Amino acid sequence: MINGIAVVLILACVFGSFVISGGNIAVILHALPHELVAIVGAATGAFMLGNGTGIIRRAWQGLQLAFRGPHWREMEYRDLLALLYALLTLFRKEGPAAIENHIDAPDQSSIFISFPRLLEDRELMHFICDYLRMMTVSLDDPHQLAEAMESDIERHHAEQHQPVHALHTMADGLPALGIVAAVLGVIKTMSSIDQPTQILGEMIGGALVGTFLGVLLSYCFVGPIASKLSQIVEADTKPYTIAKATIIAYAEGTPVQIAIELARRMTPSHYAPSFSELEESLQPLRVAA
Repeated sequence: MINGIAVVLILACVFGSFVISGGNIAVILHALPHELVAIVGAATGAFMLGNGTGIIRRAWQGLQLAFRGPHWREMEYRDLLALLYALLTLFRKEGPAAIENHIDAPDQSSIFISFPRLLEDRELMHFICDYLRMMTVSLDDPHQLAEAMESDIERHHAEQHQPVHALHTMADGLPALGIVAAVLGVIKTMSSIDQPTQILGEMIGGALVGTFLGVLLSYCFVGPIASKLSQIVEADTKPYTIAKATIIAYAEGTPVQIAIELARRMTPSHYAPSFSELEESLQPLRVAA
């Protein structure tokens, strides 16, 4: 909803102010289609030329994500805390062998299938299962486990930021592509120098539409979308740090309840459940245990 309002506001203020000030919108509308083809087409081609297929695919997914918003909200964070509580409680009560079947096949696990929203995040589930599996082998050095988890988080973070950097680069290049389109328009105008002044004026105005569009697309659309995607990537990386902190705290000997409470305090404040809300979520798991 807010994305649509933002787009309407941008277009209404930019073109509305032009019309109100006495500008001839017909000049812009006449030049708009071919200027857009030149600028957007060249920007898309340059984007494809400068990035691999993996980044292009993630950038397309990122554009959709930028309009949908972050995947992780209050219920997902609450479910994550409950999942970690269930797994670590089982680990503590029945030992490493008890959770092996759960982490080997999460889709068939009675614990994991209780949290279908989390199962959709395959990378995070693999992250949690892989490090719980490492804990079943050895708990001698939690610091090595912490370093390995941090390295994985950094890799994941860097990969998720690749399309963000690519989109920022595209935004930086759009004003220059607008100049390219404008220069082509000037060349076209110079080839018609024998035309009346009124026609030449309209042709030059049409050529300048290219510069205008390049700047508008860069600073009002592609740049802000890249910034929003960066915020979403940062937000969706937070569950990894929460899972890491919880697992490491348990590996260091912290009681499960305290480890989960530490994780709750790491949850973003606008999504974090209160102490009583978390207790309410964990109560069915305690009864089942």
